[in-house]
Order: sequence, then structure tokens, then C-alpha cells
Amino acid sequence: MGIHTNGTNAVDWEARVDMARLRGNRLDKLKAELEQSDLGALLTFDFHNIRYMTGTHIGTWAMDKLIRFALLPRSGEPIVWDFGSAARHHQLYNPWLSGVQMMPDGSQAPYEGARAGISTLRGAIPPGADRAGSVATKVKEVLSQFGLQNEPVGVDVIEMPVLSAFAKEGISLVDGQQVFLAARRIKTSDEISLLTQAVSMVDAAYEDLYDFLRPGVRENECVALVNKTLYDLGSEHVEGVNAISGERCSPHPHVFSDRLIRPGDPAFFDILHSFNGYRTCYYRTFAVGSASSAQRDAYTKCRELIDSAIALVKPGATTADIVAVWPSAQEFGFADEEAAFGLQYGHGVGLSIWERPIFSRMISFDHPEVLEEGMVFALETYWPAKDGWSAARIEEEMVVTADGCEVITKFPADELLVAGKRYYSAGGPLNGLRESQSNLNSPPAN
Repeated sequence: MGIHTNGTNAVDWEARVDMARLRGNRLDKLKAELEQSDLGALLTFDFHNIRYMTGTHIGTWAMDKLIRFALLPRSGEPIVWDFGSAARHHQLYNPWLSGVQMMPDGSQAPYEGARAGISTLRGAIPPGADRAGSVATKVKEVLSQFGLQNEPVGVDVIEMPVLSAFAKEGISLVDGQQVFLAARRIKTSDEISLLTQAVSMVDAAYEDLYDFLRPGVRENECVALVNKTLYDLGSEHVEGVNAISGERCSPHPHVFSDRLIRPGDPAFFDILHSFNGYRTCYYRTFAVGSASSAQRDAYTKCRELIDSAIALVKPGATTADIVAVWPSAQEFGFADEEAAFGLQYGHGVGLSIWERPIFSRMISFDHPEVLEEGMVFALETYWPAKDGWSAARIEEEMVVTADGCEVITKFPADELLVAGKRYYSAGGPLNGLRESQSNLNSPPAN
């Protein structure tokens, strides 16, 4: 086994994740991509790109607010304008955002990488307050210090008032998202360690879920259990838990409900959470109480599809090579690849759950991406059962190695597991007799 799983704490007696190295390597990669582009600077409002660029985090409550922004000027250091006292906290506790930096004329100047600043609160601040104009003014001031005010600035996501404010300042904004994605495409050793630690926590959540899952519990109760397990283990953010059971499995609705799980139901789950910013995307399927032949057949097919794809993963292979072994949308009941998008699928995993590369029959044949050592991605497959309502869903995360790949998702998935098997007699199921949870998978003694 090549990839190690570390403890979550920092210790002095074992080499684990080096956070300073992690921040430095990420910024170096982003600077290198910026240098190779025709951009003068990178501007980001995206929560994950800000973290990648600046090594800052102010809580997941801010993820969808677009209130923070950060700039990386060519040949300069990153600056983050942050919400209220968060900027003051960075100044006190983030020493990598202060010091001195070299200016284009060769002189040295004070480096103040954490500053107070706020955008429009998604439009909640009255437009007359012109927070959008304040954002553009702050950015233009830094660009002018580096002589970049007439160069194109790459931006990832932006609100319309802010976009208009930059136009008034004469600053040309273009697509910068591809520069960020290119930098994040190959993971460093520290990133791989954090991704592996994150999935090990989901391994534990699935163990708890398997013990808990039985007829009579609701999908939302399963979601609550997984959330508790992950937060108890040190998760930073549980982004979502997909809990799908019974007839809700086909078609896949991608959202949990309060449905009561019944004997003989299929149930599949996707667990997405963050450990030190690094995400998981990790499906498993169970049968509850018992499994029909149709469910077992669907699971076997789903497993065959993912195994055939994993077998092809190695440096030099392409996303087109992988998706070629998956069935067309029409083969499992959809009109076209767009209608079936995300069911036979693959995606990079890092600070967000969908990064490069992307694997899909909708795009990968015409726009293949070459796999490289150090990529981390998830492959996920789906297959509907012949009974018309059951389905199977499996997802594995893997790291591309020098000669293949290593799967880092470890909860057993080679065969369909039956959870909540609690009814026993000498000759088979005994209606009404419920064994204790400690006797979950073994018959009672005579």
C-alpha cells in the first residue's frame, strides 16, 4: 500500500501533512499557471479558489455569499479582502500574508496581504452604496502598483454589478477559471494525504451507517447519523449526504427525503464532506433486510462497469479511453447523454468535488483529457434493476500512480451488502422476532 493515512493531529514524532508546504506549493502552482497565461492578474470570488490562493478560511457560512475576493497580480503576492474582523484575524494569525515583496521596479515594499473589504452581500446592500465600485477601485489600485491596469484580469465567478463596476474602471475581465483549474489539477503529496484522510472518515461513517440501517428508519435519520459521525471525527463541513431508498432509486433524484425504509429496499448513499478543505464524493449501495435477484444483478452490473474503468486508469490514458467502456445513455433508459449526465461519470476531487478531469460520454470523446500521475478523481457508475424501481450506485476515489492507480475509498463494495438482517429462525426468516443489534449478522445460539 503506497498511500498512508495519517492521524488528524500534528505531532513532533511523525512526518505528516506540512501545512506551510501545502500553502506554498499551491501558490507556486497558481503563480506558474498565471505566468504561462496572457493574464495580468487573477481575481477570485470563489470560496475554494480564495483558499487555494491565500490559505484563508472563515467558515462554511460564507461559501455562497460572494462577499470575499482575492487578487494575485503577475509577479506579486496574493491579497485577500475579507469580511469584517476576519481580515484582522488574518493579520494576527496568518503570517504568510504579511512581510515585504519585490515590486516591478526592483524595490521592496511592505506586503499587506489581508485587508478589509466587502462586496455587495449578493445585492442585499443597497446599490446606491456602490460596494461594487469599491471592489473595482481596490483591485485597480493594486493593479496600478504593478503596472497591470491595462492587462486582462482573469476572474472565476462574479456578480453583474461588480462586472459593470470593472467596466467603468476600464479593466478588462476575462475567464480565469481555467487557470485555477489547471493549477489544481495535479495534487501535491500533502493534498493527497488530506484527501485520503477525508475518505477514511467516510469509511467510518459507512461502518456506522451499515450498523444503523434497517427497516423502519428514515432517510433523514441516516443523514443525521452520518453528519454526527463525521463531525465527531473532525470534519470541517458536511457538504451533503445523498440518501436514496426504495422506489426513489430509479430515477435517481439526488436528494434525501423523510421516506421510511422498508424490508427489501435498496438504499444508496453519497457522502460529501471536507477535511481541512479537501472533499470526498463516495457512493455505496446496500440492500435492507434482504436483496432480490434483480437488485443483485443490478449491483453486479454496476460493479463491472466501475471495475472495467478502474482497470484502465494509468498515466497516458485519456478520459475517452475510460468512458468508452461505459454503456451509452440509451442502453440504460435515457434519451441521450445529457439526460443521463452524472450517472456514468467521473470528476476530479480536491478543494471542491468537481474539478478536472471530467469523465463523461457527453464530452470526453470530443474533448479527451490525458491522465497524469498525481491526479485524484472519483469514478461513479449507476445501473437500474429489471424490476423497474431498484438501482445500484457505486463510487470509488483513486490516485493516479506511476504505473496505474490506487483506490483510496475502502468501505467494502465488491458485492451487495445486506444491512439490517435481524430476523432469524432455524429454517429461515421468522416474522416478528427481532434480534438485538449485537446479533445483527449471526443467528441466535440454540
